[in-house]
Amino acid sequence: MSDRTVLGISGAEARDFLQGLVTNDVAKLEHGLVYAAMLTPQGKYRADFFLAPMGDAILLDVDSALAPGLKQALTMYKLRSKVEITETDRVVTRGLGDAPEGAFADPRDPALGWRGYDGQPGDDSVDWDALRVAALVPQSGVELTPDSFILEMGFERLNGVDFRKGCYVGQEVTARMKHKTELRKGLAKVAVEGSAPVGTDITVGDKPSGTLFTQAGGQGLAYLRFDRAGEDMRAGDATVRLVEKA
Repeated sequence: MSDRTVLGISGAEARDFLQGLVTNDVAKLEHGLVYAAMLTPQGKYRADFFLAPMGDAILLDVDSALAPGLKQALTMYKLRSKVEITETDRVVTRGLGDAPEGAFADPRDPALGWRGYDGQPGDDSVDWDALRVAALVPQSGVELTPDSFILEMGFERLNGVDFRKGCYVGQEVTARMKHKTELRKGLAKVAVEGSAPVGTDITVGDKPSGTLFTQAGGQGLAYLRFDRAGEDMRAGDATVRLVEKA
């Protein structure tokens, strides 16, 4: 996966350092790959990534477009912590079926197979977008943007947030959304008749209802206002119908 960058987080305080920053419990590394995000203090999405145990270090697998900003943010928070943050030359591979030796099952959904960091042969023939749409999984830089709130994007279902781990950046807003707010907007799977460019506005009559993103096999991922998610939604020349909320 040439669009992924792998950072190395090492040092005596690496796990404690990450535990205070990311949305998931770093202790879960004892069981394999951990999916998590880093948020702004206002609780909005900054980056999502995978954490992988690798000896005494932790690998951080992130979209390459987000890697420079994430590394800068991690360095800012590091202060005097005994932590080193480096960019590695590891290449991310992925495939379906049982994970080969040294690889890890994708924690978001079993349908997404495994991820490897030690040169395991991957499978480039898979339509990964179709699998993502079917499993209702957002992608960095497409469905996931700086305006996103992770609970609206399905992170609880995708095992990307832990509500018992304690404080992290943006935790207060996320917890309030979990316990005190009924989500009125969010990611959803939709049936699509026709096609429209990624980012096309969805409307009901003349009222904005959301945005259409990745499409595959007559389905798509959309960010919707649920109170306007009716049977007669349109995205450009395409007809859109709600199938499932994230």
